[in-house]
Amino acid sequence: MSVHSSRKRLVAGNWKLNGSLDGNSRLLQELLVQPEAQADCDVLVCVPYVYLPQVADILKESAIAVGAQDVSVHAKGAYTGEVSAAMLADIGCRWVIVGHSERRQYHQESSAQVAAKVVAALDAGLTPIVCIGEQLADREAGQETCVVQDQLEPIKALGAEVVSKLVLAYEPVWAIGTGLTATPEQAQQMHQQIRAYMESDQVRILYGGSVKADNAAELFAMPDIDGALVGGASLDAQEFLRIVAA
Repeated sequence: MSVHSSRKRLVAGNWKLNGSLDGNSRLLQELLVQPEAQADCDVLVCVPYVYLPQVADILKESAIAVGAQDVSVHAKGAYTGEVSAAMLADIGCRWVIVGHSERRQYHQESSAQVAAKVVAALDAGLTPIVCIGEQLADREAGQETCVVQDQLEPIKALGAEVVSKLVLAYEPVWAIGTGLTATPEQAQQMHQQIRAYMESDQVRILYGGSVKADNAAELFAMPDIDGALVGGASLDAQEFLRIVAA
């Protein structure tokens, strides 16, 4: 069902709770030295809210885009500590991660909330990267497909037009930050199932979970894997560039 050539590749770095003004500047200047690596794919970095203006300013003339790591379901109002999609768009942000497993785990975000964030992001012109993935216990019980489809169901219910505008990121929770990675075959099998369930040949599906330069090419060779959501390796400019080059 998959046709790689019609879907542009995407590599997104997720800095998580990392960064400093000086460190960000050094990292981004290193990334900007090798723009030719980015010609064939979309590249972006998703950074903590407080650094979005700095990073957007440094990258404004480059091919590297800027994303946030979360967004509020609310447009405005009495919601202390929340950041709206319109605010993100206002400072030059074009992408946003929603439903990351750490948000689901530590903040009890439901799949229905994640779908509401997708709508909020799209309404403000942001492209959401929707994270899905199973725990190790789910995989060991043979429930990984059911778990992922349950997470996708409220997104699919938004309709084909919405699905065509977002990016999905399959991140098996047992592989995030653990050094464990799904084999390319395991990842491909799940990506293929996700694509079939969403009934979309055009939606881009990224793999995330301990992606590194030395396993990126093997993963990207799979027909339904359209790129990567990169965690720790995105904090090392040379490592991240090698993943982009792959």
